[in-house]
Amino acid sequence: MRFSGRHVGLVPLGEEHVEGLALAAAEDRSTYGLTWVPDGAEEATRYVDLARRQRAAGRRIPFAVLDPVGRVVGSTSYFPEHHAWDVHTGRPDAVEIGATWYAASVQRTALNSEAKLLLLIHAFEGWRVSRVFLKTDALNTRSRQAIERLGARFEGVLRSHMPAYGRPGLRDTAYYSILPSEWPAVRAALEARLG
Repeated sequence: MRFSGRHVGLVPLGEEHVEGLALAAAEDRSTYGLTWVPDGAEEATRYVDLARRQRAAGRRIPFAVLDPVGRVVGSTSYFPEHHAWDVHTGRPDAVEIGATWYAASVQRTALNSEAKLLLLIHAFEGWRVSRVFLKTDALNTRSRQAIERLGARFEGVLRSHMPAYGRPGLRDTAYYSILPSEWPAVRAALEARLG
């Protein structure tokens, strides 16, 4: 599975992306305070290995994010959910878009909007999921604002939900979602933003 647009390409994450991920993550690490992003080639190798194992287990569909000239500028993933009432279809009935991070040089650009648009089109119009959700550390204001700009609706916060990154203890996790009835308006707004 791969997607491409004017501003971004999404290709299956593999070993060939390790060096590019390490370079992208090294541009400016100051925006990663609440998000784990691999630091250096060794961590990038472990990051790719974990993503590949999760893909083999059917729990994740990881992508390398490429800029228009083919440079690796980050990563994103689908995390499919299969519920008992829909296992016969062979597709997920809900999906998380997550584990997303970008090089500093492409943050807050059209690249993220188009990447999300491509992933959402496939989720809603290809798989016909009943729900797409995104989550982030409740303290991560920058990430929350980016999710809200996509048009996702805030659902609430799960308290002491999972281990925090960058500080000891557990984090509260803010959840957002988009439903099929909301998708046409979300798509139209993203397309308008992309021009």
